[in-house]
Amino acid sequence: MKKINIRFEQDKTLDRIDVVIRAGQKDRDVEKLISQLSQNQPQKLTVLDRDECPCIIEENDVITVTSDGKQVRVITTKGVYTAKQSLQNVEGLLNSRMFLRISRFELVNLMKIRKYDFTIGGTLRVEFEGGMETWASRRYIPLIRQKLSREEGYLC
Repeated sequence: MKKINIRFEQDKTLDRIDVVIRAGQKDRDVEKLISQLSQNQPQKLTVLDRDECPCIIEENDVITVTSDGKQVRVITTKGVYTAKQSLQNVEGLLNSRMFLRISRFELVNLMKIRKYDFTIGGTLRVEFEGGMETWASRRYIPLIRQKLSREEGYLC
């Protein structure tokens, strides 16, 4: 990959971050950089609120996504919503570095976890900001350990 020069320019007229990539031509390196930057953009999900009205939420607000086999619930910092997609489809939409499947019926947002405890019995208790907690399926423990050990700072 070519040398990249990074600099910050302050523009008080902007209310968002505006990234411009300047290069001699749009080649493979530029395409790769664009792809990496766009993966860091928070995904938006269309869900139904309690009145069954469609609304859009950002993945950053999601704490956990659960399924009871019939209904997929998206629990956020702002409330509980229903997704029309399957849990597997929702998982495919979310950032895989940010979300982790802990059972057949639940995904969790790693950024919302306050602490987790591997118990002597081999189970995993996950506690979120705000005190909410959930438990991981024993079957998923090896995959969880593997993911947490790869993600810097998650596994002690």
